Amino acid sequence: MLRKHNVPGSFCIPGHTALAYPGLVKRIHDEGREIAHHGWVHENPTDFDEAGEREVHEHGLKALKRVAGVTPRGYRSPSWDFSENALKILLDYGFLYDSSLMGSDFLPYFPRVGDQFNDNSPYVFGTNVDLVELPVTWFLDDYPHFEFSSDTQGLSAPSKTEEIWRDEFDYGWKNVPGGLFNLTMHPQVIGRGHRMMMLERLIEYYKSKPGVTFTPLGDYAAKWRDANPLAMWRRSGAIHAQPL
Repeated sequence: MLRKHNVPGSFCIPGHTALAYPGLVKRIHDEGREIAHHGWVHENPTDFDEAGEREVHEHGLKALKRVAGVTPRGYRSPSWDFSENALKILLDYGFLYDSSLMGSDFLPYFPRVGDQFNDNSPYVFGTNVDLVELPVTWFLDDYPHFEFSSDTQGLSAPSKTEEIWRDEFDYGWKNVPGGLFNLTMHPQVIGRGHRMMMLERLIEYYKSKPGVTFTPLGDYAAKWRDANPLAMWRRSGAIHAQPL
């Protein structure tokens, strides 16, 4: 479908998955799709100390390099779980962007380290770091809408999700020029016939809107970073996300 509609797409792939399906992952890369780092076996980073989390990163990065010959520019944490060491580790590995946090709806931002808060004094904001955050949200994720598991009672009709994904897009398109509409989908979830039909209708709808482009996350992050130098962001004292 992506090839049919000339949509680039970004694939966040755990290293273990790359080793299990090397032919498919290589095909994703060879067809020009971006590959981002998505852990090793989709483990929760908060289950590890800093050394263990770094080891997980190493396993994932080595697998993606071995299978597809890529060093990812971006990272998405499994299940969007984020440890207190995550930003430091991502900076050490030289990532351009992360796409795991929810501090904005349509606008990227530079995340912070060193925030301080308690029940007895004002909130103290930390320092923005040189990593572009491309925000996500659960209602633009297919899993809670469609999947059935011990903690998710999905199996929604595609029409319900289609309404949400269309209206959320319309709001961003009308009110946040240059913003990012960041859909998250899983092959085992979206890849059912009736859901693929929904997705194709949405792609065609998004393509019909003037000014809309389909861009890999890494390309969008690089463009946003060039337009929003970190030094300028820090001087402005910005707390909230800024338009592109």
